[in-house]
Amino acid sequence: MTKENSQPATEQLSRGLKSRHVQLIAIGGTIGTGLFLGAGQSIHLAGPAILIAYLVTGLVCFLLMRALGELLLSDLHTHSYIDFIKQYLGDKTGFVAGWTYWVCWITIAMAEITAAGEYMQFWWPKLPQWLPGLIILILLLGLNSINVSAFGETEFWFAIIKIAAILALIAVGIGMVLFSVKTPVGHASLTNLVSYGGFMPHGIKGLVLSFQMVLFSFIGIEMVGMTASETANPKTVIPKAINDIPVRIILFYVGSLFFLMCMYPWQYFFIGTQPVRTSIHQFGNSFSGCDYQLRSAHGGRF
Repeated sequence: MTKENSQPATEQLSRGLKSRHVQLIAIGGTIGTGLFLGAGQSIHLAGPAILIAYLVTGLVCFLLMRALGELLLSDLHTHSYIDFIKQYLGDKTGFVAGWTYWVCWITIAMAEITAAGEYMQFWWPKLPQWLPGLIILILLLGLNSINVSAFGETEFWFAIIKIAAILALIAVGIGMVLFSVKTPVGHASLTNLVSYGGFMPHGIKGLVLSFQMVLFSFIGIEMVGMTASETANPKTVIPKAINDIPVRIILFYVGSLFFLMCMYPWQYFFIGTQPVRTSIHQFGNSFSGCDYQLRSAHGGRF
């Protein structure tokens, strides 16, 4: 075998990610502060119509993922979709796209770390926000330094914790609506979606303004494209992930926000609030509020 023929083999990445790793990395990477922290701003801008924004954005992301899946399966030797940009648009465009993507994720990571510091202040109000951020930054460095299979397993269990917490929230919401549970501001009911200024209280303008935070919430769904080259069986794993992940994320976002706004009027949530924690805490179980806070802090986009 010549040197030229053997070269590609030396550049192959370790295919240590399983199907469950790929799916949960994308789901766990997408559902983060956009729901736990940023949903207050989205609800404040659009009211219950925020559900429309999530459905529309989810549909666009689904179509985007389908296109990405076609690209990935057309050449399983590519390391990421940045390689496709270089192939079809040139090295210069690929260079800019790759570094732009890196800068975007660094910015997002800093936002996530800042949010984690805010989460910790739930228990320790006087704790400097930078301290837990620094600890988490060191933890992230360690997690990204281990082999890919161990990283995938770690991400898998963090995402499982978060998904379980969201499903618990939806279950609590269903129970509260069915039994019309009394809350500090009324009763849990489907009518809360339309009783305070209608379903779209701020009109089209509010709906359009909410798309900024909604789009931010879906960042991370493209991580499937970054894991393709490290997946054990990409021909089977990638199509399943492409078809399943967007639908599940839409269900998690829309389902949780739907029942949040059924449990409490949308006016109850405003910019800077954490709707998920606030709802569970006000439900009357302080332990549940603390437990959910812990889950959201440790199951973030990291």
